Amino acid sequence: MSTSQDSSHGKRAAHFSEESSDSTAPATSQDTSSPRTPTPRGGSSAASSRPGARRAQGSVAGTQRTARMSERTARATKRAAAARERRQDGSRKGGSRTSRTSPAIVLVALVALVAAVAVGTLVVPRLFQRDAGSQPQDYPSGEQVVVTIPDGAGGSEIAQLLIEHHVITDENVFYQEVQKQNADASLKSGTYQFITGASISEVVKLLVSGPNATEYRLKLAEGLTLARTAEAVEEQLGIPADDFTKQAKASNYASDYDFLDNVGDDSLEGYLFAKTYDFGGTDMSADTVIRTMLDQYQTEVGALDMESARTELRSRYNIEISDYGILRVASIIEKEAVTEEDRPLVSSVIYNRLAIGMAIQSDATMAYVTGGEVTADDLQTESPYNTYLNSGLTPTPICSPSIESIEAAMAPDDTNYLYFFINENVHQFSETYEEHQEAINESLSAGE
Repeated sequence: MSTSQDSSHGKRAAHFSEESSDSTAPATSQDTSSPRTPTPRGGSSAASSRPGARRAQGSVAGTQRTARMSERTARATKRAAAARERRQDGSRKGGSRTSRTSPAIVLVALVALVAAVAVGTLVVPRLFQRDAGSQPQDYPSGEQVVVTIPDGAGGSEIAQLLIEHHVITDENVFYQEVQKQNADASLKSGTYQFITGASISEVVKLLVSGPNATEYRLKLAEGLTLARTAEAVEEQLGIPADDFTKQAKASNYASDYDFLDNVGDDSLEGYLFAKTYDFGGTDMSADTVIRTMLDQYQTEVGALDMESARTELRSRYNIEISDYGILRVASIIEKEAVTEEDRPLVSSVIYNRLAIGMAIQSDATMAYVTGGEVTADDLQTESPYNTYLNSGLTPTPICSPSIESIEAAMAPDDTNYLYFFINENVHQFSETYEEHQEAINESLSAGE
């Protein structure tokens, strides 16, 4: 029936239409190029078993496979394109990464920069500062510190003391400056007042010039009596003069100092050696001060050949004199002489008189009693120190003589002088009384 046939064909067309809607171009070409075979009457089942129908079914399956393959190809192509795009993007990003600096490298660079700034700010200026003879300011500057350099201290000990008190900071720089100033053997012991922050050059110069701390210093002039020395100790060190005088007994020290045997009047007169002393770091007692002076006397006078001097004096003047006797002669020389040239000449007058038993007749010996000026009445006053009324030497020295006066007492000039007249303008030595009186008159006339 034509209706049935039409219906069958419509269904088949519809079926193909549905397939064609999902098929690719080759399937459509097959559908249009091949002549359509009419469907015979007899039913659709017979038609489907015919070769034409099989070819049609085969074309549908191939179309489906082609569609799946095309879909896979498209996906593969899409994946390949995406991969290429990623590689290109990666290449671009990779180039960007190589041009950027990693955080670790940035950190290292910053550390290096900070270190360079530190070196330039801290180290380099110190190097130049040292070259200039200054010292680095590791400690507060402008502070006053007191440092005591002990006797016999070597360069290393001095440097360590200065470092401990923040005076210097570098031992090697200190040594370099000492060598630069050629001061290796010129650094002096004693108590110093330093100002922190001073240059190394100034520190070394001060050590060469000597102690500058007055609080612990005792400056004694040559020719002081024991009483005047006690006053100086009280004035400069604060030790009461009475305490000092009571302690200054030979019996307190004779067991420690052999030269104190057989001294007169148990007195240390003449032995308190004149010098500038530094008592920093000590207990500053009267005993300490006295022992320091006796030590100095032993050091200074112990270096002199007293035995040879006594032998020479015995030979020249036919007199026996002890070391203590020489010290007493030296004390008179110290008070009577004015210049260095006067000393050995005054010494010769004293020994010439002692040799013939003539009184020394020195105003200075009575001044020891009066404590000042000597009048005509004083010269008539009985005293073991009145060398007008008594021949020979005084019982004790009349002061602490200088080393120069002691040396003059050991080696007087060889003269026949028995008189001297000395003042600021006249230094006259005479063999006779007449010459002596003439020198006095000339001096008085010149004064008018």
